[in-house]
Amino acid sequence: MRKADKPFCFTGSSELRESLGKEAEDEKRLVELLEEVPLDSNVYLKINRQNAQVLNLDADLVMVHDPGPAALIEHRKGGKWIWRCYLDLSQPQRRAWSFLRHFVVRYDAAIFSVTGFAQRLPIPKFLIYPSIDPLSEKNRELSRAEVSHTLDRLGIPRDKPILLQVARFDRFKDPVGAIKAYRMVKKHYDCRLILAGGGVANDPEGEAVLADVNTAAGSDTDIHVLQLPPEADREINALQRGATIVLQKSIKEGFGLAVSEAMWKGKPVVGGTAGGIADQIIDGVTGYTVHSIEGAAFRVRHLLSNPGLSQRMGGAAREHVRRNFLITRHLADYLTLLKIFTQ
Repeated sequence: MRKADKPFCFTGSSELRESLGKEAEDEKRLVELLEEVPLDSNVYLKINRQNAQVLNLDADLVMVHDPGPAALIEHRKGGKWIWRCYLDLSQPQRRAWSFLRHFVVRYDAAIFSVTGFAQRLPIPKFLIYPSIDPLSEKNRELSRAEVSHTLDRLGIPRDKPILLQVARFDRFKDPVGAIKAYRMVKKHYDCRLILAGGGVANDPEGEAVLADVNTAAGSDTDIHVLQLPPEADREINALQRGATIVLQKSIKEGFGLAVSEAMWKGKPVVGGTAGGIADQIIDGVTGYTVHSIEGAAFRVRHLLSNPGLSQRMGGAAREHVRRNFLITRHLADYLTLLKIFTQ
């Protein structure tokens, strides 16, 4: 699909996505976007029409991803059409979902990433987990020298255990909660905490969250707050490989592939139960799922006091990802769907 112009990405598709994926504080702007503007001139439909004109939609199987291009179904030429949704639709804004559902029900099937993300639909629904690419810059093997060099460049000493959370600076990722858990652990074990993320540039909410994180960190030199650019895949790779334990303290999440990325590096993950986090962690085998800051601190302390257990969990975590969350499994799932819908 050709790239939509910037005004559409901001005022149309992204607002629809946010209103579906989380409870927005203000519906008014969305209502104006989707209802007060006549549908035949709505920018969302206009961009989809323009994209349909330059795409070859005549195929045995067409898979459309997420809300942005969902209206392409209006330009269907044949074959089977499947809508792939990565968002949490369990509690969408009513008007936004009503608008989108008008298109979704015209597909032959829908795919969701987590069972709880789905809405009731009159078409078949499938569960297919997202996946990671083990050969990408974020997940490829790095030598010890590469890891050490990258951590040195980021100003991260390796003189004590490292707790790591990789997530954009968003309240739903609960970075302040991660700091509170770290402080509880710090009373018993000398360790470092790294909060690495982005999502701050041109985002007032992200800037506010980052300010709260810096306030919570205070003058603690063992807390490292890293603002990473979107292209920092190698840095994330090295941070995950250099970590002792990885945290994913989200209180609301999509699928959360950062969990699988960390487990692929052989790290136990202590995470919440939001979104797809619990679908990736086998509690007590590849890490722990927790329901509170105190629970996260308790499990981290337990792993730090049992390095052998931490190592075994890390090994089990990597094997679990190899079997369930690599692109090879993802490809097999898609080929199965192709067979089902085209035979």
